[in-house]
Amino acid sequence: MNAVFLDTVGIIALLDEDDQWHAAAAEAYERVRRSGALTVSTPHVLLECGNAASRRPYRADVAELRLKLLQLKRLVDVTPVEEESAWTAYRQPQAGSAGIVDLISFAVMRRLGITEAFTNDRHFQAAGFVTLF
Repeated sequence: MNAVFLDTVGIIALLDEDDQWHAAAAEAYERVRRSGALTVSTPHVLLECGNAASRRPYRADVAELRLKLLQLKRLVDVTPVEEESAWTAYRQPQAGSAGIVDLISFAVMRRLGITEAFTNDRHFQAAGFVTLF
């Protein structure tokens, strides 16, 4: 069974009905769900989502997603080597460079052999991954 990486942009777009990408995210998530793909993420992504949702009505949904991913053992820990390599890449920015959480996500996705990300973040495309909306 394949896996899909849940990125901050995708999670927030799915939960926030006012988000400009909500409809596209909801449609993409339904396709993921129907396909039976496992969804995984990292604590870093959930922290970023928690920050974004801190004063939003879907705050509890982020906390619930985190618990669900923990229970299903799909909240993937980042290795020290992955984190350090992401910080190394971060220190060498280029125009339009990805942020540190994205760079960590890329390292985890590569380790796990995940090629698809639930996001429309162009940084994932630039890193060679398929974005789902």
